[in-house]
Amino acid sequence: MTDFFQAIPKIKYEGPDSDNEFAFRHYNADEQVLGRRMEDHLRFSVAYWHSFAWPGGDPFGGQTFERPWFGDTMELAKLKADVAFEMFDILDAPFFCFHDADIRPEGATFAESRRNLEEIVDYFAGKMESAKTGLLWGTANMFSHRRWMSGAATNPDPDVFAYAAATVKSCMDATMKLGGANYVLWGGREGYETLINTDLAREAEQAGRFLQMVVDYKYKIGFQGAILIEPKPQEPSKHQYDYDVATVYGFLRRFGLEKEVKVNIEQGHAILAGHSFEHELALARSLGILGSIDINRNDYQSGWDTDQFPNNLPEVMLAYYEILQMGGFTTGGTNFDAKLRRQSLDPEDLILAHVGGMDLCARALKAAAAMLEDGKLEAARTERYAGWNTPANRAMLEEGDLASIAERVEEEGIKPEPRSGRQERLENLINRYV
Repeated sequence: MTDFFQAIPKIKYEGPDSDNEFAFRHYNADEQVLGRRMEDHLRFSVAYWHSFAWPGGDPFGGQTFERPWFGDTMELAKLKADVAFEMFDILDAPFFCFHDADIRPEGATFAESRRNLEEIVDYFAGKMESAKTGLLWGTANMFSHRRWMSGAATNPDPDVFAYAAATVKSCMDATMKLGGANYVLWGGREGYETLINTDLAREAEQAGRFLQMVVDYKYKIGFQGAILIEPKPQEPSKHQYDYDVATVYGFLRRFGLEKEVKVNIEQGHAILAGHSFEHELALARSLGILGSIDINRNDYQSGWDTDQFPNNLPEVMLAYYEILQMGGFTTGGTNFDAKLRRQSLDPEDLILAHVGGMDLCARALKAAAAMLEDGKLEAARTERYAGWNTPANRAMLEEGDLASIAERVEEEGIKPEPRSGRQERLENLINRYV
């Protein structure tokens, strides 16, 4: 045991009337929601990078956190793991997620970095034998080190492409060894700063071939989890190729991978792309590629990815409504890709940030389930499109052409009258469940 979280109790459910900071008011893991345990619906995951590797910097200032495990030795990496698993136990978290660079020090060579990764993975495996917490997903950090400054799979240097392939292989091996439910690719540098020195067509082909290799390797090693891409429009690159769900789906279709790869959608990235979280989830669900979510938020007064813990109940409720509409998560879950504010220095801040986020998600899930069970929103949507259910209108859509439709308009004297979309009524309806 370490002493980092000393005197912080294990967080338990005490109900909405509790005034105990270190208790859940809404997240009751065993509560049944639509015939499924709340824990199994939400599948919470703690993000290793923001919780244990992030030093508290921002674009204009450096490190504010001082953690006893910060450093580049294997001993400190193991101390970090000790603290992490203590936090998982305090929160009773079912899952965690990591990048390779979060959990092991960088070696002088790729082989040394791989050996460091494998040693820490073995250390994790030993801890997981007696812990409840499993691995939601693993991924590779191919954006921080200077070698990735011009991309990974899309890099103009074939040696960097090769290094990226070796890195992903090692991370997929680590994810499989730890029983991970998914493997995620986030192309933080897969984009461009200027078109003057960029061959878009070549880089797209490289990215497509790389992803095909990832899928091939999944089957080669017998990995049973899902392969996920995390869309993001910008930052750090001026323009990233995995801009949003629609862009990713077009990319997958182009390379014949739409049945093999799904998306991990982050709320903050959706905002940067000019969308709502709900929009990205609804589109992914309609395309059959919704896999998992990162449940953080951006500051709406800032133009960059602030990765804050969720606190907007209506937004999160609509997100879980989309997830419940597809029948809930399978391999995916709710990952807290969120970080403390750089002024929040104390160990208690880290625990309470997760407690608040978990409670908020639990409230949102129950509200979404109530709205789905009530059926009024879906009834209103169905009624709005009811005209398409007549035989004549179904035939127009399925078999008609412009000439026959034009003839019908004149023969029947069709003269459309606008009908209210009733947005305000439906907004009021949604707010009843909140």
